[in-house]
Amino acid sequence: MKIVLLESLGISAEVLGSFAKRLEEKGHTFCAYERSADESLLIERAKDAEVVMIANMPLSGNVIRSCPQLKFIDVAFTGVDHVDLQEARECGVAVSNASGYSNESVAELVICMMLSLLRNVSQVEERCRTEGTKDGLVGRQMQGKTVGIVGMGAIGTRVAQLATAFGCQVLAYSRTRRPQKEGLADYVGLDELLERSDIVTLHCPLTDETRHLIDGEKIGKMKEGALLINAARGPVVDYEALAAALREGRVGGAGVDVFETEPPISSDHVMLHTPNTIVTPHIAFASEESMVLRAQIVFDSLERWMEGNQINVIL
Repeated sequence: MKIVLLESLGISAEVLGSFAKRLEEKGHTFCAYERSADESLLIERAKDAEVVMIANMPLSGNVIRSCPQLKFIDVAFTGVDHVDLQEARECGVAVSNASGYSNESVAELVICMMLSLLRNVSQVEERCRTEGTKDGLVGRQMQGKTVGIVGMGAIGTRVAQLATAFGCQVLAYSRTRRPQKEGLADYVGLDELLERSDIVTLHCPLTDETRHLIDGEKIGKMKEGALLINAARGPVVDYEALAAALREGRVGGAGVDVFETEPPISSDHVMLHTPNTIVTPHIAFASEESMVLRAQIVFDSLERWMEGNQINVIL
């Protein structure tokens, strides 16, 4: 069987080599390439592959259709909105993701953003570097704040645990309520969560229902001066509306790790020019530890699929 990895998994050559060796010892062929946006090149690389591995690079229906031997798409990522699932379904191609690899990494960055915004870290660092003081920039502490979590999956649950450790009250809005998580948060409607929370953090998938879930109307329901963190998917938020609220001071600050497209982000993007905003180029999932765990999950998914026991099933 031919397996083609179309982009880096963010692990060392030695670690990748150890996974490749296991496959080659079983008689399979493994080829790894650097990421490319050239569809003709992707098709050339994958045209005779039974398995394609990707992380978060787009995989279009055109590429999928042009690979007649393709049977399995192994996605080294949690979200799969960058894969043409309709075309995969029509072509009878199975799809698995790597759910769970970045739970800790994302949750920790979210808490980092909360603390940095509350304590004005960016502003006071700039003051310190220019011989200034803290005057006018004394921040607030996490303890006693109400944190509203939109989406109580694995990542949202970990954020709830960490926020609780900081002494926060946690509210949750989720389409699925699991009894074992009831003690971590008080489940409320989305409007109530926005109205009561000092910090709102988003951990829902991108679907037709969640696209611009946080729009101008919903932002208007947020507590004045509240913080908004988005480490889910960029289009969950209407960034034009958020930028306006930040400029007007109705929203006190924002932490943004995800945008409408993958980085690099155009320098004229509205969120790069708003006050009290921390922006990062989609790094929440990426830590040394999470990258190794991701590779373990994605190669395990491949082996399980080969055995006829597909896990982490999307299609």
